[in-house]
Amino acid sequence: MTIGLLGFQTSIAAPVTLTGIGVHSGTPVTLTFQPADAGTGVMFSRTLADGTCVEYRAVSSQVGPTDLCTILGGSPATWIATIEHVMAALYALGIDNVVVEVDAGEMPIMDGSSFAFIEAIEQVGIVNLGVKRRYIRVVKPVRIDSGASWSEFRPYEGTRFEVEIDFSTPLIGRQSWKGDLTAATFKEELSRARTFGFMRDVERLWAAGYALGSSLENSVVISDDDTVVNVEGLRYKDEFVRHKTLDAVGDLALAGAQFIGCYRSYRGGHKMNANALKALLSDPTAYEIVEAPVRSHRVRAGEFVPVKAPEFVAEFA
Repeated sequence: MTIGLLGFQTSIAAPVTLTGIGVHSGTPVTLTFQPADAGTGVMFSRTLADGTCVEYRAVSSQVGPTDLCTILGGSPATWIATIEHVMAALYALGIDNVVVEVDAGEMPIMDGSSFAFIEAIEQVGIVNLGVKRRYIRVVKPVRIDSGASWSEFRPYEGTRFEVEIDFSTPLIGRQSWKGDLTAATFKEELSRARTFGFMRDVERLWAAGYALGSSLENSVVISDDDTVVNVEGLRYKDEFVRHKTLDAVGDLALAGAQFIGCYRSYRGGHKMNANALKALLSDPTAYEIVEAPVRSHRVRAGEFVPVKAPEFVAEFA
């Protein structure tokens, strides 16, 4: 089982900009991906109305509310929301170092998936920074439960996701997606899966100040009679679980490093993903930090070498 991009840190080759609206705020937003040096990590920078900037490193310790999306920061005045689709694209493409600049408090939703971010990054290209990448390798199971829902990390020689959802509505029902994560797999099988919601929840969400930018252009909408409202229908017959998997990829990217292991969840979501990641990082016996040997070809997960770097994860947990 081969993983990774030769074990070296990467960034993007040039800046690239996208514009859109926030799915919850309905606010116009401009996003620019900026190249960054090795060791920078993924940084989010928001320009406030007064011209000042707030910055967050995209790591578990910076995660705020996770009710309807994943947010960095704890205050609505300064937080950066709905980062999961951006993070999923960066993680799947193996982008270790980049600054994500935005001029509003929420990422642009684009078409409700990660595909626009994948396209933007591929447009400018990826560069090898020549510095070794460190990985988090799961060495023992870590599980959390919440009612009928659960999530867990398990050791695995690769990076794998096994996500299952179970909705009472017959249109969705019980669906699962299982697979090893690579850039090609993510792009072909997950990246175009859109966020979804129910028509019956719209008025409640609007009253609470959410979904103000949601539309049939960026969301799959399920009607009260259990049908898809969107004229074009679904992009995949099981688009719902594929989007939940996309979300999980983005949420777990907040480990601050690529991970080697299997992530499994049943009836999970942003909160479960965030709590499972915190449970893993808070148990130093559950993981180790490893590096890949320098090779001219892809390496096998079992060949990775442990390194002593307790501070590497301490700032993320």
